[in-house]
Amino acid sequence: MESVPTATTIAPGSAQDAAAPIFLVGMMGVGKTTIGRQLAAALGREFVDLDHAIEARCGVRVATIFDIEGEAGFRRRETALLDEYTRVPGLVLATGGGAVLAEENRRMLRERGCVVYLCASVDELYRRVARDRNRPLLRTDNPRQRIADLLTQREPLYDSVADIRQDTADQPVSQVVRSLLPLLPAPLPH
Repeated sequence: MESVPTATTIAPGSAQDAAAPIFLVGMMGVGKTTIGRQLAAALGREFVDLDHAIEARCGVRVATIFDIEGEAGFRRRETALLDEYTRVPGLVLATGGGAVLAEENRRMLRERGCVVYLCASVDELYRRVARDRNRPLLRTDNPRQRIADLLTQREPLYDSVADIRQDTADQPVSQVVRSLLPLLPAPLPH
């Protein structure tokens, strides 16, 4: 993947209301959860990680859901919770890396909030997740190639829903958050 400009606005979002939720999309390891927590704190909003919400609802880890129900079963659960959480005003929501695979999910994201696509290179993503044993899609002989293949498949989908694209490589989380703040819908005056 070529490097992209840092913090670029792709298109005006359909939901420019300051109470509209903010959805973070991007590959595993790009920093959606870490950045999402800090972004929510900076905005005084609630933060939810969709994968963690699925785990809390099911009582088991995502990897276990994959083992028992397969990816298709996990994706059904993901869509149901995404539908629920994308309706919550003022939320910052970190989606799972594959949430954009279903057209229904992409429609919900586009129509219900401001979508921020967090991106990084294959090498950077691999560096961040190589030792993480809780990534069911990386249970393969060549996890770096798997990341490259997933990124090739998913990047056009991330771009198709994104209002804002932000590269997270080589930047501290606090800098990524500072770069995003002026690009997000402005708070409503009181």
